[in-house]
Parts: sequence; C-alpha cells; structure tokens
Amino acid sequence: MTRTIAARGPGGGATSPIWLRGGYRLLFAGGAFWAAVVVVLWVGAFGGRWTLPTAMEPLAWHQHEMLFGYLGAVIGGFLSAAIPNWTGRPMVTGWPVAAAIGLWLAARLAILFSATVPPLAGAALDVGYLLLLSAYAAREIFASGNRNKPILLILFLFAAACGLDHAGAMGAIADPALGMRIGFALVLLLISVIGGRIIPAFTRNWLMRQGRAEGLPVMPGRFDMAAIGITALALAAWAVDPAGLVAAGALIVAGVMQAFRLARWAGQRTLRDPLLLVLHLSYAWLPVGLIMLGCALIHPFIPVSSAMHALSAGAMGAMTLAVMTRATRGHTGRPLEADRATVGIYMLVHLGALLRVVAPLLPFDYMLSIAAAGGFWGAAFLLFLLVYGPMALRSAAAIRM
Repeated sequence: MTRTIAARGPGGGATSPIWLRGGYRLLFAGGAFWAAVVVVLWVGAFGGRWTLPTAMEPLAWHQHEMLFGYLGAVIGGFLSAAIPNWTGRPMVTGWPVAAAIGLWLAARLAILFSATVPPLAGAALDVGYLLLLSAYAAREIFASGNRNKPILLILFLFAAACGLDHAGAMGAIADPALGMRIGFALVLLLISVIGGRIIPAFTRNWLMRQGRAEGLPVMPGRFDMAAIGITALALAAWAVDPAGLVAAGALIVAGVMQAFRLARWAGQRTLRDPLLLVLHLSYAWLPVGLIMLGCALIHPFIPVSSAMHALSAGAMGAMTLAVMTRATRGHTGRPLEADRATVGIYMLVHLGALLRVVAPLLPFDYMLSIAAAGGFWGAAFLLFLLVYGPMALRSAAAIRM
C-alpha cells in the first residue's frame, strides 16, 4: 500500500505519495547512490579493469559526474528542503518532483552511454535539469521577497558551467577543463555562503538550549563578507588561470581567512553533538584545501590532485553528507541526534577523503591507496543510502506505530 500525505504544493492534487513530497527524499538518495557508483566505475576504469561506455574521456566523465551529477542531485534536494523554510511558501510535491528526478536520471544515463547516445542529448538533459532548479529557486525567492537572491546567480552560473563542460568534452572550446573549474569554484562558494549561515546559527541555538550562553559563535558580519569576497576572487582567478601565481597567493589568503572565520564559530564546544560537530569538521576541509591548492601552484611538494581532493572528497563530500543527514532527520520529524550508523557515515567519508589526499605521499602502491580511499568514501554514501533512504520514505509517526 502506498503511503500518501496531504500535498499543498503545485502538481500534487489532493494527496501525493510520500516519496514525491519534496525532491530531497529521492534526490538525496539518488545522489548518494550515484556518488558511490561513479567512484567504483572510475577506479575500475583508471585501473584498466573496464572501459566506460561514454564519449567523454574517463577522467573528464568522473569529474563531470561528481560535480554536476552527484552534487547536482544534492543541490536539488537541498533547495527543495531549504527554500520552503526560507520563503514560507509550500513545498513542491507531486508530478513536478517526479519530472525533476526523471530529468536528472535521464541525464546521468545519457552521459554514461554517450558513446552510443548523441552527446548533445545528454548535455541538453543535464543543463535542463540545472536550469529547472534555478527557475524553481528564482520563482520562490522572488515571489516571497527572500534575501537569498545572490544564490540564484550561483545556480544559473552553475548551469552555464555544466554546459561549458559539455562543450569542452566535445572539443568546442580551447580549454576543455574550464567548465569544470568554474563549476568546482561555484560549489565551493556555495559551501562558503550557506555554511557561513547555518553553522554558527545551529551552533548558537544548540549552545543556548544547553544553557551555555558564554562564548557563543560570532554571527556573520563584515569579516565574513570579506572572507567570502576574497574566496570568490581567488577561485575566479584560479578558474581563469589555474597555474597562475596571482591565483596561488589569493587562494592562500582566502584559506587563511576561512580558517579564522571557522575559528569564530565555537566548534570546539560541540564535541557532545556529532550532528553539529561534523558541520565544523566538514567545513574545515575548505580552508585546508584552499591553502593546499595555493601552495601546490607555487611548488609541487604538494600535488595538485591532493589539494583538489581535499576540496572535493573533503569539503564537498563531507559537507553534503552532514547536510543530508541533518535535513532528512529534521524534515521527517526525527530527533536531531546522530546514532551509531550516522557517526559511521561521518567517519567513513572523512577517512576516505583523508586517505585520498595523502595517497600520492604514502609509501604504498598508489592504485591500492586510491582504491581504499574510494572504498571508504563510497561506503559512506552507501551507508547513507541504506539508513536514510528508508527514513526519507517513511514518516516518524509510521515508525512509532
């Protein structure tokens, strides 16, 4: 029997099945599954075990699908859960949710099998999905007069970067990695903006509930705006000139500013709440990765690949799982508490990221090291899928019955 709940959003009619009440339910699950699949397929292709059925170069496919595939799903899920809270407007339910999920899935399959499916078809589906998210966010934010309008620019530029990455893969532009770098920079900027709002706010609220009113986090102000601005300029310089010394210096400055920013959020006082602590630990990968990338551009004692994975497997991977676990619990009426499985998810993703960052420096076989790193990191997403997938498709009330 399919569970149904009242649907107030467009396209839902009188009722909607629970799996269509908000895109986050299936987009988080789909993104987690795809993250693990992409890691397995890439490690196997890199090790020569199989050939991928895509028209893209294997590394380009791996980068594209981690950035615009898995992260595209997570961003869509986050918007579906966050925008109703931002705007006070109803959550979208029903057939629009199914259409968005179907578009995302069709894009993933078309790109994976683009050796036989025309690459333009995958590109159109891929960009179309991201434009649909951008249009939804724009409609809701403008209709409510919400202050999050700057995020709309990031979303539209992310869709443009996706199209540019497809153009690069098809040989239509001189720099085939330009779209990837722009998209990569935009996701980091989104983490800086959103993380800088929710982490100190959640920490402050939790400390107040604990009766620990001293030493509260410093809430966003001019320093935070300066840190975000410097980070945006540094990432833009890197996207345009990925080997430039100007970009290198700016990235180091941005990383130091982000580290000071994080230090102002009282993360050391959240040790008793893993669901909150993980937000601080995940965000820490951002300043670490920015500084590493800047140093790697100056001197090769730090591999560029290590810096990139500190920002991708670390900042992006850990932060998305931290947000997905918290959002799923909050929006399904469950306590904001981390059980053992959730703590296991956090440990696996951070361990996988750390191992991938240090893999080029270890005195072990490189392929073995990255396979182990991919195994830990992918296992975090599979564990999320196993624990939080069913949670998202069942109400807390139904579990207590």
